[in-house]
Amino acid sequence: MLTIKPEDPSTPDAAALIEALSNALAAITGDSGKSSFDADDVRGSRAIFVVARAADGAPVGCGAIRPMNDKVAEVKRMFAAPGTKGVGSAVLAHLEQEGKMLGYDEFWLETRLVNSNAVDFYQRKGYHKIPNFGKYAGNASAICLAKRLCP
Repeated sequence: MLTIKPEDPSTPDAAALIEALSNALAAITGDSGKSSFDADDVRGSRAIFVVARAADGAPVGCGAIRPMNDKVAEVKRMFAAPGTKGVGSAVLAHLEQEGKMLGYDEFWLETRLVNSNAVDFYQRKGYHKIPNFGKYAGNASAICLAKRLCP
């Protein structure tokens, strides 16, 4: 059984998951993504950081949302430990449900084109390509995706 609950990103388990994600991203894309994540961005009233735990309590995944404006939140630090099944899907579904309850209409995110597993995952979950936003505008190696949370 998998449990997903809010947790501060500075706890040892959350920090270990974030570091594992950074290492995986560095291996895939050449960039850890650390410069694109500020833990304070996911600690506010309309933000959340969650940790997924296996039945034995072991941390196996994480994810976060940070507000961009009243109606849009950005998905950050999505990670599922290698060899886990369904963790990424469960974390993303949990974040989408939380996002709806927080009043967001849409989620946006960025990943690298070379990270084809992530691009394919998000597209399977209903995310579609949008123009690169914010610091990713003009970055040909980045792809930005979005999903409407409310019909």
